[in-house]
Amino acid sequence: MQKNSITLGYVKDGPEDNPKITPVELDLKRANRHGLIAGATGTGKTVTLQGIAESLSNQGVPVFLCDIKGDVSGISQAGKPHPKINERLELLGLPTDAWAGCPTMFWDVYGKQGHPIRATISDMGPLLLSRLLNLNDTQEGILNIAFAVADDQGMLLLDLKDLRSMVQHVGDHAADLRTLYGNVSTSSIGAIQRRLLILERGGAKVFFGEPMLDLSDFMRRDREGRGYINVLAANKLYQEPAVYATVLLWLLSELFETLPEIGDPEKPELVMFFDEAHLMFKDAPKALVEKVEHVVRLIRSKGVGVYFITQSPRDVPDSVLSQLGNRVQHALRAFTPREQKAVATAADTFRANPAFSTRKAISELGVGEALVSTLQSKGVPTMVQRTFIKPPVSRIGPAKKPEREQVMQQSPCKNVYEELIDRDSAFEKLQARAEQAAEEAEQVRQTKARSLDKPKPKAKGRQRQGLAEAFAKSMVRSLGSKAGRSLARGVLGSLFKGR
Repeated sequence: MQKNSITLGYVKDGPEDNPKITPVELDLKRANRHGLIAGATGTGKTVTLQGIAESLSNQGVPVFLCDIKGDVSGISQAGKPHPKINERLELLGLPTDAWAGCPTMFWDVYGKQGHPIRATISDMGPLLLSRLLNLNDTQEGILNIAFAVADDQGMLLLDLKDLRSMVQHVGDHAADLRTLYGNVSTSSIGAIQRRLLILERGGAKVFFGEPMLDLSDFMRRDREGRGYINVLAANKLYQEPAVYATVLLWLLSELFETLPEIGDPEKPELVMFFDEAHLMFKDAPKALVEKVEHVVRLIRSKGVGVYFITQSPRDVPDSVLSQLGNRVQHALRAFTPREQKAVATAADTFRANPAFSTRKAISELGVGEALVSTLQSKGVPTMVQRTFIKPPVSRIGPAKKPEREQVMQQSPCKNVYEELIDRDSAFEKLQARAEQAAEEAEQVRQTKARSLDKPKPKAKGRQRQGLAEAFAKSMVRSLGSKAGRSLARGVLGSLFKGR
């Protein structure tokens, strides 16, 4: 029978020859109250994360986690004896032969080490895209105009070529759009297009498109009732910090907007672990931080727990940190005034234990030890305990390539996301408009040429040209420039490939 808690580790008290071993538990009903795993590099954060994830899986709770270094993939495989692990298991009175892997699905934004993860431009939204592109306030305003025009004209923004076409469309028709949407400057349009080009060449192109991720695939259970552990291969993604942070924020906001309200369930519907969490907040505009705070505060009522993994609690804004009720703090070293301040901050986030000094303990913890405080049944945090973290029974370290491939072959999402779909969307519609406008302009020109028996003197003054003709001329000018030819070559190649 499954219990309503998981064991994070054990507290050892009493004499060495007859110590008292007391488990430190995380109440599953409070696991959706979010948490923090912090500590310096090499102190055991990844192993703690792995142990918590497999314990949640065994209790039927699906998990999503980021594999920054590529060494969490071993969670899919059974562990094996190791002198240090066996020593810890024997110290805690745990069996040394209960090795087992967890049901796992691998995901990868680039589609190399797992199922592709994709989002559409429309679902990403202008706020996250502005952060991804590092736009200023004026440029963000123009991006919002592009989204508004697309919505009002019924055009889907699915991939980067859709967005680039729509931004160009807004720039070409700035005068016509000004009264309804506001001013559009040519320089800002150019800046956005340059950022989109850099983003595309940086590899983010593969993230935008269809089929878009169905988040219910993150919430699967196997035949034995164990929750699947969804491992995002982030070793390459992490090299693009802005893309990495945006993907995580998008997943969080999508879950928030998609899932129904269920209050506080007996156990979470999903628990998410965000490694290198400081990247989610670094250089983030105030509006985005406020949105993250809002989502974190309310998503627990939808049965989702969010756990941030980072070096110091100071990496997380106070407004978000205050909502992280379950804490695991590994060692921090305090050699500089800044590091000493980080230790003080970490210590102050715990409910003090009169048996020891929290500040002193943080600097003395060994590898695999941590200060732990979790929420009790009434939502009150427990006193901090100096805890020996329970080792995972799955493999510590990466899965080998054949093992990963075998897991992929057995995945319930096999062949669901691998094939890219390119529907008619904003790019195709704007391209069709341009072609139609060009044909109409050519027909007008030929009709005028046939009706003229001889050349007539050019009329004085500038004649007013129709919107269709102006749009056609704008497209011709764009295609005629060097940058326009390059853009058209890339976009048209994508559009007509295989047709």
